[in-house]
Amino acid sequence: MARGNRGAVSLDAPRGRSGVLSRTPQPSRDRFGRFTEWIARNMGTPVFLLGLTLFCVSWIAWNTLMPIWLRFDSAEFGFTALTLVLSLQASYAAPLILLAQNRQDDRDRVQIEQDRQRAERNLADTEYLAREIVALRMTLRDFSDEVVTKDTLRSELRALLEDLDQRRDAPGEPP
Repeated sequence: MARGNRGAVSLDAPRGRSGVLSRTPQPSRDRFGRFTEWIARNMGTPVFLLGLTLFCVSWIAWNTLMPIWLRFDSAEFGFTALTLVLSLQASYAAPLILLAQNRQDDRDRVQIEQDRQRAERNLADTEYLAREIVALRMTLRDFSDEVVTKDTLRSELRALLEDLDQRRDAPGEPP
């Protein structure tokens, strides 16, 4: 009996993510991108340069001024470990800076596309407004022409009315 219930699919509850199809969460690419930008942004600051200088000075001071049994990098060999540490730092810094530049280029590309679309909309809006202004000017010109025409018609109608009045008042013509 229990075996029959195990194979039944319950449609009143959502399926869980279990078994082979479940995945472990992947690190976010965006998080790594933000990290690279943070590294690139901070490597060019005076605080970073001052910190790196203090690190190198303290390394050299430790390995020249301390007793021989406490030294870990020899000045006789040109501070080989310090050179390796600085080379390692530089070898990681360059690709991180390039990744940050690529992200900035992508953002710039998107911003340029948005600016282009905005400029096209502004141009279309400006052209529409220019057409509307021209239409308003033409309507005003037609309206002013109509006013002149109405005045002309009124004066003509007055003249006709006066002519009719004169004819009506004349003794020899029939009304």
